[in-house]
Amino acid sequence: MSDIAGTTTDLDVTLEKHRVELTGYCYRMLGSAFEAEDAVQDTMVRAWRSFEKFEGRSSVRSWLYRIATNVCLDMLNAGNRRARPMDLTAAAPLAQAALNPRPDNTWLEPIPDARVLPTVGDPAEAAVAKESVRLAFVAALQSLPPKQRAVLILREVLAWKASEVAELIDTSVASVNSALQRARATLAERPEDGTAVSDPLDEEQQKLLERYVAAFEGYDMAALTALLAEDAVMTMPPFDLWLRGTDDITGFMTTIGASCANSRLVPVNVNGTPGFAHYKPDPENGGFAPWAIQVIEISEGRITGFHCFLDTPRWFPLFGMPLHLDDQA
Repeated sequence: MSDIAGTTTDLDVTLEKHRVELTGYCYRMLGSAFEAEDAVQDTMVRAWRSFEKFEGRSSVRSWLYRIATNVCLDMLNAGNRRARPMDLTAAAPLAQAALNPRPDNTWLEPIPDARVLPTVGDPAEAAVAKESVRLAFVAALQSLPPKQRAVLILREVLAWKASEVAELIDTSVASVNSALQRARATLAERPEDGTAVSDPLDEEQQKLLERYVAAFEGYDMAALTALLAEDAVMTMPPFDLWLRGTDDITGFMTTIGASCANSRLVPVNVNGTPGFAHYKPDPENGGFAPWAIQVIEISEGRITGFHCFLDTPRWFPLFGMPLHLDDQA
């Protein structure tokens, strides 16, 4: 117990310094920003209550991960698996586009980088952490059974040894290796995520995003088409509709989505990729009202996906964004 001090304040500090990395772990496990934060809070409460039983045979960090894993596995026993629209339905042609909402617990959720990516000095480690919270990767994790999911995250994302994982989940090293092999095989069957964003963004990516903002805010569909990959994808949870291809995306934006003309985009850091808080004109109150958190995916100099999360009362406070912009913003 040498790494836990004896006072209440010291215990608070000891537990809190692990909060961000634990939130990242629980987010990868659960696919939900809010459930991840609930799981971490439950972990902290359980750690507090069982502190006197902690015998110091492992590090505090390992002890907290054991508790967090059990919390997540308990939450996943309900059987819900979060997904993206393309995991549930086929792309809809524009002529058949219909905005059908599904319950909140259907969807993989976005999360601010600051909530899940602890500050690390090693650029390679930081890059792996960012890649491991991208929407496509977290969606792929949701396809795994819960224990395989935990093993893959602990081994391949957090670089734990097989013996450490075996101790954490009370199993054998052989079982851990078998679970990891099955998890890798499942993920190998999924389409590859081509997202390639450098950290920090390189000059070409910065300019691409600047052109995207200009095209979107100006509602210039020709300019936007030039920035999108031919098979780019647009999603809009909580609606299960998703669109593929520049013609359907820009066609949607000029018909059903025409009210987004003259919008404003404010940069946010989300899921290890560039993103924007999207505000559209507010004809009733003036200025701009929140509309979506956009997650932007880039590959080979083009935008391959933009994913618009529309539940603004939940997302904008989570990202620390105001619920109104005035005309001068």
